[in-house]
Formats: sequence, structure tokens, C-alpha cells
Amino acid sequence: MSKQWIAVGIVVLGLVAGAFALTSFSDESGPVDIGRAAPAFRAIDLATGDTTNLTSYKGQVTLVNIWATWCVPCKTEMPAMQRAYARFKDQGFKVIAVSIDEGSEQPVVDFTKEMGLTFDVWHDRLAGQGGDIQMLYQTTGVPESFLLDKDGVIVKRVIGAYDWSSPASTKLIARTLGVPEPADAAEPSAPPAAASE
Repeated sequence: MSKQWIAVGIVVLGLVAGAFALTSFSDESGPVDIGRAAPAFRAIDLATGDTTNLTSYKGQVTLVNIWATWCVPCKTEMPAMQRAYARFKDQGFKVIAVSIDEGSEQPVVDFTKEMGLTFDVWHDRLAGQGGDIQMLYQTTGVPESFLLDKDGVIVKRVIGAYDWSSPASTKLIARTLGVPEPADAAEPSAPPAAASE
């Protein structure tokens, strides 16, 4: 076999390997956005102290919220997340609030108790050290939220505080769960038109 055919073989093999790499890793290296699978991540579950991961929530509609105790809009948003969770938890709705606070977990635990939160609260110990959830989810700050369907695909992304118990949010969560929309999720009807003179 000539050196020319060996060179051609090496080039072809390189192209095949490159194409395989592109198809294998493109989903994980692209933008984190609606219609794409949410990146898997690990963090400490503050209820158990154990390391846990997002993949264990597959099959559940899950709201992933990235926040911090020092963030005022995060504190404003938490009661609405609690109301949404209380309304839909028996129908398979999960909330994971992932704290990016650096240092001890105790301030996060204290915050959770003070706010009366009953959904899952995790702590990202890698926050600020690279490889953390903010990098994986390409966030611009806190709070930032991602509503995932049962397959772990992002159906809504919200930057900033958001009312997760509003009629529009309630309808979206119910639709994503595949359950009937609550009667009180209906948008208020328009006021009657004024009578013409």
C-alpha cells in the first residue's frame, strides 16, 4: 500500500471521528434554551445532606430555580414558587431551588425555614469555583428559572423574579403535567364594553 493511500485513510478516519464527536456532544455544548434538554448537574440536598442529581427527577415536571440568600428578587419570588408547588405537588410537580451561596450551608437552611419552604432546596458547593450550575445553565444572574417537562426538556426559561402562581403560570404547569387546568387559572374576562350613545 502506498503512502498516499495511508494518508487518505488517515484523513477519512479523522473526518469520521470528527463527525461522530459533533453528533455525540452537540446537545451538551449548545445553548441552554427552550426545546433543549436541561444539563444534568449534582448538588447537596439540604434535607438529607447527600449529593443528588437532576437525572433522578426524570419523569417529573420540574422547576429548577437558581438563587441565593443575598438576592432580594429571589426572596420575593419564593412565596409564589411555594404556592405553585403546594398546588401541583400531588400531581407530580417538583421544585428544586439550587442555592449558589458560597461557604456554609447553614444560612441557606435558616433561609428555607424562615420562608416556610417545603420544596427541595439544594446547595451548589461548587458555586464560584468553575463547573457550577451557573456555568452549566449559562445564567446571567439570579434568580433564573427553568421549567422542565417529564423528559427533562426546557419548556420555559425566566430571567429574574417571576410569579409562578399567576394564572398564566398555573395554566402552563397544568398543561406540562397533562392535568386539567384549575378553574381559578382562567384569565379574567374583559370588562363589558361601554354602551354607545
